[in-house]
Amino acid sequence: MASHVLLIRQDIATPWWFILRAFVGAAYVGFVALRLLAYLWLCLPRMPKGDLRRRYGEWAVVTGPTSGIGRAMALELARHGLNLVLVGRDPAILRQISDTIASLSELIVVNNAGVAEPGAVYLHEADVEAWARMVRVNVSAVTEVTAAVLPGMVARGRGGAVVNIGSAASESIPSLPLYTMYSSTKRYVAQFSRSLHVEYASKGIHVQCQILIKSGKYVRANRESNRSVYGS
Repeated sequence: MASHVLLIRQDIATPWWFILRAFVGAAYVGFVALRLLAYLWLCLPRMPKGDLRRRYGEWAVVTGPTSGIGRAMALELARHGLNLVLVGRDPAILRQISDTIASLSELIVVNNAGVAEPGAVYLHEADVEAWARMVRVNVSAVTEVTAAVLPGMVARGRGGAVVNIGSAASESIPSLPLYTMYSSTKRYVAQFSRSLHVEYASKGIHVQCQILIKSGKYVRANRESNRSVYGS
């Protein structure tokens, strides 16, 4: 007896919710990939174009220059022949010298001073004063120093540059648990810089938020600055 096989093919439409989820998932993956590429682009080393003294002036102010990024930044500016005003990260000292800074002919300011202490903790575990100090240094000091030098830059009519040191904690990832306050203050620095750049671009004042990493070049510059200060 012959066997018969009956094949029945049914065209089943793809559910709308599956298409929606696939679209949302693909969009999110694309968004994360673009942010990662943007962060990697920011990490690429760039050499300054032209003569900094001729473009911005003879003076540069660097806050937080005693170690790390600030020291390497100050050393690099010195290599370009700029006169430096080095400012400690204590907010009280920043307020005391704000009048002096405003009276100088500086046209480059590097706001590097910042604190990350108490580090990775739950918000309720740290003392309130620790959070207040972080806000004073990471937010208030950046704002006060920038506000102190902008009137002089505008009055001289030669433009200028304000470089604020940000963090990948606020730019490359959507959230950073246990570093909530630190990443929030650095997010302020990023938005502060972007808005000021648009606000003062017509006056020739460039405002940037830089995210720096410990590349080989940075480590070498930092070691050289350590030797120049400590003789080791």
